[in-house]
Amino acid sequence: MSSIRVLAVTSEIYPIIKTGGLADVAGALPGALTEHGIATRTLVPGYPAVLAALPQAETLLQWPEFYGGPIRLLAGHHASLDLLALDAPHLYARPGNPYVGPDGRDWPDNGIRFAALSRMAAEIGVGAIPSFVPDIVHAHDWQAGLAPAHLYYGRRPRPGTVMTVHNLAYQGQFSPEMLAGFGLPPEAYALHGVEYYGTISFLKAGLQYADRITTVSPTYAQEIQTDDGGMGLGGLLRERTGVLSGILNGIDIAVWNPETDSTIASRFGAGDLTARAANKVALQRQFGLDAAPDTLLLGVISRLSWQKGLDLLLDNISTILGQGMQFALLGSGDADLQDRYRATAEANPGRIGVKIGYDETLAHLIQAGSDALIVPSRFEPCGLTQLCALRYGAVPIVSRVGGLEDTVVDFEGTPLSGDAATGFKFGPVTSDDLGRALRRAAIAYHDKQAWRTLQQNGMSTDVSWRNRAGRYAALYREIARR
Repeated sequence: MSSIRVLAVTSEIYPIIKTGGLADVAGALPGALTEHGIATRTLVPGYPAVLAALPQAETLLQWPEFYGGPIRLLAGHHASLDLLALDAPHLYARPGNPYVGPDGRDWPDNGIRFAALSRMAAEIGVGAIPSFVPDIVHAHDWQAGLAPAHLYYGRRPRPGTVMTVHNLAYQGQFSPEMLAGFGLPPEAYALHGVEYYGTISFLKAGLQYADRITTVSPTYAQEIQTDDGGMGLGGLLRERTGVLSGILNGIDIAVWNPETDSTIASRFGAGDLTARAANKVALQRQFGLDAAPDTLLLGVISRLSWQKGLDLLLDNISTILGQGMQFALLGSGDADLQDRYRATAEANPGRIGVKIGYDETLAHLIQAGSDALIVPSRFEPCGLTQLCALRYGAVPIVSRVGGLEDTVVDFEGTPLSGDAATGFKFGPVTSDDLGRALRRAAIAYHDKQAWRTLQQNGMSTDVSWRNRAGRYAALYREIARR
């Protein structure tokens, strides 16, 4: 089997810099692909955290001017990752969040910052590094969306291109006056180009010009071709349905492994869940909840936003309390939701605990210690928290959308369904339907055998990249043959 060389392009990558699931996918997929004969190098912006992670980096290119200043292209390794870093201090030498400044607003030059990343990907694609000329350039999300466009307008022999949509809601929209600054010709600003309702859309560029489009679950691939789910791009995606596919995300099962996880209070496996109880005790202590081993403890790890349906959960606080449950939430996002969750916790000490922010270690403890994990999203391309929950024996309670629909088998309360069930699903995505799912879960929780079966079914589910990476490998080979 001949090796295929892939240049992955992403704005974040675990474990170096992470704001969401994109980083987890970008960090885990390259390693999984090696088993399928795919050699991946990943191009990332040279943020301070990236440069710190590559202390022995080699300089491959040096240019005195690139999108407003001098740059270097660095090569190095971190953990198992083979990285290329675009060291452009005028664009990336900024602390904290890679997209947002200290004032909480997007960096005003984000368009230039990520146009530069895409342009460098295109330059590598056509031979800027003679020792690594990729067969495929794989662009992840809007920040890399101009890479297929730059390659298309380069009018030179080029590699194949793949555009992966991790979340269609984030499209990278900028003023049309910036077209030349992005390095694109005037003819690119057209209906069948980068134009999107009077703006330039980086994501639309990728969807328009890539040879193949993927998204992160089969159900989401169908949803984004509808007018409701397409967010203004449904028509384009319907036109390109022949090159669009949904490949389900996986998780890194070495990082998410309750039998070896050093960040949790007590390690455990599917064969013996008794040691799991110590994690529940630790979680209750961390969140100031009453010590109550027999109480159904709900966990949430989420961005606080309308998309994630966290307002629906607030609508069900009376159900949670009335059913005698506890609730622990870790997340940040909309200021209004943060304030409402803080107030709810203050009004219900010992029953509801809230921590605003993100803490990777605490996220592991929530997975290991909660009895059920709630993901009530209005739309969800794939979702990774429910995959981690399955791995850790936290029974998922999820809405019937996107990858949540694809990864959780609903428990209907009958022995037959219980044979394969891994969690609880609800739809439509309303407060009332979420409430019904919570009540179903409360009933099942008090049937210890049924609950144990749900946990063990979930823990035996393959949530790894093993088979999913094979689908990417097959896609790359198909494009390369053409």
